[in-house]
Amino acid sequence: MPRQLRARTSRPNYASLAAIGDEEDLKTSPPKPSFDEDADSGSDFAPDKLPEDTPEDLQNGSEDLLEVDKKEAEEAPKRGKNQTPTTTTGSRPISHLPSITGARPSHKPPPKSQSAQASTSKTKMSTPRAAKMYALPNPSVHHRHRAMPVFLRKEKVERLDAPPTLFNPPTIVSTNSITSEQFLTDRISKAWGYNVGPGPVWNIMEDRSCFKEALEGEENQVNESFRRPRVHQGVEVKSGWTRLNECDAARYLPTDAVLTDDGQLRPPAPVRCFLGPHDRQTRVEMAMFNSHATSEYMPGSKSFVFNVGSPAWGADWCPTYPDDRPCRGYKHYLAIAPFSSRSHSPMIGAKAQRPVPACVQIWGLQAKRGNASQTDLTLEGEMKCEMVLCLESGPAFEIKWCPLPSHDQWNQVHMGEHPRKLGLLAGTFEDGSLSVYVVPDPEDIRSKDDDPMRPTFVHLPEPLLRIELEETSCWSLDWANSEIIAVGCTNGFVAVYDIGHAVRTGQGPNMLPTHYISIHQCAVRALAWIRIPPTNGSGVPSISDDPTFLATGGYDGLECLTDIREPHGNIVNRTRDVINSTTYSVFAGGPIMIDHDNTVKGYSVSPSTLGRGHVLLEPDGPVWSVSASDYHAQLAVGSADGSCVTTNTLKSTRRGGSVPFFVHKIFQLDYSRKTGEFRMLDHFLPQETQERSANSNRKQAKKDEPETSISTGVWPPEVGVHRVTWNTGNGLGGAPLLASTTGSGLCRVDWLLGRWIRNKVPYVNVPHMRKEVDDMMDEDSGDD
Repeated sequence: MPRQLRARTSRPNYASLAAIGDEEDLKTSPPKPSFDEDADSGSDFAPDKLPEDTPEDLQNGSEDLLEVDKKEAEEAPKRGKNQTPTTTTGSRPISHLPSITGARPSHKPPPKSQSAQASTSKTKMSTPRAAKMYALPNPSVHHRHRAMPVFLRKEKVERLDAPPTLFNPPTIVSTNSITSEQFLTDRISKAWGYNVGPGPVWNIMEDRSCFKEALEGEENQVNESFRRPRVHQGVEVKSGWTRLNECDAARYLPTDAVLTDDGQLRPPAPVRCFLGPHDRQTRVEMAMFNSHATSEYMPGSKSFVFNVGSPAWGADWCPTYPDDRPCRGYKHYLAIAPFSSRSHSPMIGAKAQRPVPACVQIWGLQAKRGNASQTDLTLEGEMKCEMVLCLESGPAFEIKWCPLPSHDQWNQVHMGEHPRKLGLLAGTFEDGSLSVYVVPDPEDIRSKDDDPMRPTFVHLPEPLLRIELEETSCWSLDWANSEIIAVGCTNGFVAVYDIGHAVRTGQGPNMLPTHYISIHQCAVRALAWIRIPPTNGSGVPSISDDPTFLATGGYDGLECLTDIREPHGNIVNRTRDVINSTTYSVFAGGPIMIDHDNTVKGYSVSPSTLGRGHVLLEPDGPVWSVSASDYHAQLAVGSADGSCVTTNTLKSTRRGGSVPFFVHKIFQLDYSRKTGEFRMLDHFLPQETQERSANSNRKQAKKDEPETSISTGVWPPEVGVHRVTWNTGNGLGGAPLLASTTGSGLCRVDWLLGRWIRNKVPYVNVPHMRKEVDDMMDEDSGDD
């Protein structure tokens, strides 16, 4: 029997049901689906594009989505009870929920023409995302939420009783913690908003860090040496290190991008830079390891400029123990990891075969020897390269010291064969590894016959601990405490290691991570621990346990918060930009990340405001690095346009108050392609940022922009500020120090202090503010 086909049955025409097109069109040709390429980008990770007439509160980030439209709330009572909202072509139809107290809306069907228009608009554009309905307090669009502290410290802390000065002992007194009472939290947080200077106000700085190594006791918590104790005391410098002369160490140092005639490497050319005031700058040539104090060209300046030879991605201050600081005149050590040359461009995920010569430079900020007899050494300081570590792991992508002091005692004369250690330095290197080096003390390496103006070269053939993953490369890192390290990998995974036992025993070649979590689609460049202790089932924080929360950002534009006890990340924000850096601010109450259009945004991790964010500042170029401190609320940002800026993260919560929102440009680096010369400008006037309302249209925003705001999308790579870092390991006396590196090889250290608006301390004085004395002041005294 021949095979018969099944009879064709009629199928319903969905176009006719949706009332798309005329009846004649439906008869002649079947409807074709229409796709609006402008409305849909085709990416599963890209947010839906909204129409131009969509209110701006739906176009902004999570900050504007959560705000209430005050204008609409005021107009709502004026509408009639039976009045239904109209829908125009190209907009999404809105259906209001019936009110419990008011009259119920009419159930009459809409007109046919209106239904057809609404259906047509639905098929030609993607539906706008509705605002997330969180049960959060939201007074009005003219308010910002206050930073909510996550960890509450009840014990007393330290504060300064006099302005700090470089190379002099700080005056420390005991005070109440900002989180000891809710009354003090609100008052001191509000007082931070009155800071209008580039740095922190010294009056109310305090240490708000939390480490599990802190010694417990009734009287111990007041002293910094008990909150930040010395760790890894039994670890010694690994044997096999040797001293090198400058000729043998040349292959490890940065070189010029151009070879000599015989094919040999030559040292980098000196950097020609103009320093000083804008109208009378001085041309200065700086070779590698040279440094200059800006006070030589601008009286009263408290900055230092030095040349490391090539661009540097890694920089970090070495923590020191409080009792040992007077032994070396309150000297500060800074580690910087330069690239092999100015033309070096690392490839993401590409592992270099060892040995790859590279170096890490240890710079010291100290008082000049010629002025050692003077009592005031505030302005008489110098930056000097103390030591150069010659390594075989390749250039470092990121380096970070152990956050707690790990050096040996300085108050004793060294008599042993092995040199004392300066600390434990971890880094991610071009060979794809995470390596931890024990850095020897420069005082024990240097001999009496060495030139005091030249560094000492030390070759470290192997690190104390090297961790490698076969399927990926290590790209970023961060310490949770002295034992826990998180590593961001180029395959989108984050690995967490407990290196405490391996560092003490030296057994760690085959170490496995305690956690290995897939969070991103590609390389994880930004990584920061949320340094708060976990809580038990009763909500009591476990001080002796390790942190469990991570903030990450990758090249896929995702920003995530991850609890390592869960096998996945939680997306906080999506952008179309690369997330180069993130940091945790204990004062802002959460991580600070990068949003679209080069904006820097802080997100809250407090349970009551989880995920809510606020824009802190908008630099003129893509952001390379952000840095926050455990001692103050100032945020430092380095961007590709050559500017290093700071701002106050605890701004006033009320829009239109008497305290302006200032952004301070610390310096601006410019480059001339014709002459090959640089120009470093500073002493800029502060720029006030305009808070954009959720209901303001774009045309009005463009009219309000100042004419002097000129930005371009093309900058020389030499001017980019690659890394900024506050000094968070040397007590309250070193907290105002800010270090920054650039793509030219020029680096800078600035001493920044803030000031009160109108030079008036809020709440009369600091003892009244911190409730050190009994006062009858009102909590909200002071102007907004």
